[in-house]
Amino acid sequence: MPRIRKLVLVLALFALIGASFAQHVLKYTHFQPGSDDQPKHAAALAFKEYVEENTNGSVRVELYPASQLGDADTVLQGLQLGTIELGVVHDGPIAEFFPPIELISAPFLLETHAIGYRVFDGDFGAYFAERMLDEAGIRMMAFADNGIRHLTNDVRPVRSPADMQGLTIRIQPSPVYQRLIESLGASAITVPWTELPTALQQGVVDGQENSVTNILAASLYQYQQHVSLNGHVYSVHLYLMNPDFYDRLSPEEQQVVDEAIVIARDIHREMTSAQDLAAEEILSGVGMEVQVLSSEEIAAFREAAQPPVLEYLEGRVGQDWVNRILEAVEAAQ
Repeated sequence: MPRIRKLVLVLALFALIGASFAQHVLKYTHFQPGSDDQPKHAAALAFKEYVEENTNGSVRVELYPASQLGDADTVLQGLQLGTIELGVVHDGPIAEFFPPIELISAPFLLETHAIGYRVFDGDFGAYFAERMLDEAGIRMMAFADNGIRHLTNDVRPVRSPADMQGLTIRIQPSPVYQRLIESLGASAITVPWTELPTALQQGVVDGQENSVTNILAASLYQYQQHVSLNGHVYSVHLYLMNPDFYDRLSPEEQQVVDEAIVIARDIHREMTSAQDLAAEEILSGVGMEVQVLSSEEIAAFREAAQPPVLEYLEGRVGQDWVNRILEAVEAAQ
């Protein structure tokens, strides 16, 4: 009997050591499928490996892809409350929590990936993160790509704003996207991301606007014949963290997390931008009829969409924010 009691005590001790060793559990969620050909998940896998290895297991990372912890609003609320430690969330839903994110969605603002990265990783990005922490209670760790967005539909080729007349286009919940699409002459209809394939299949909407990575992730090409590579918005994902969780980490653990965020961000950016740059080849390869627009044709879209959206943004977040991002873009060009 003493032997059994001793064995039980030893096992209990090991259990206690194991429980105390993993001091922090980091729940990490995103919305793309959980396969390593998806930019968000490939980035998440690299983050997990780096953090667990370089903290010697004191931070354990649990991955929840494919909206397993809820939609974007649920994740953002969880980040504020501390029920979720890290989430990668696209720009649209963030606007209800921190309106200045809408600045990034100003049409035809960022013309290349290089310009975008200089804006995101420079003074503007640092100021954005500081204000988001103060006003929304969420720590912004990094900007990554959600892809350059293009127009798709199942009715006709679109090469000018005139071709948009009479079309119904799905948008994410965002006044910026509503004004953008309506300024081009189409009707904007909000449809949740998870319901979009069904809405396209059933003809609830004629089309939608999205990046190559998202068109592929949701197999939207199955329901859309035409795509116009007008590149109207450089869309982003934000790596967002609960600030209380971050503050509970030791300085050494924080450094590891910071380094892992950069690794994840760069993988995410590289995979998404590669798809952007090969948009014509990729989308024609899955059976879509691709319209490659000239610079003059894109200018017509810009002239129709940019002024009303910038006017809206001035009223929404103030002239100072608008000037700040325009100056950052000019400096980055």
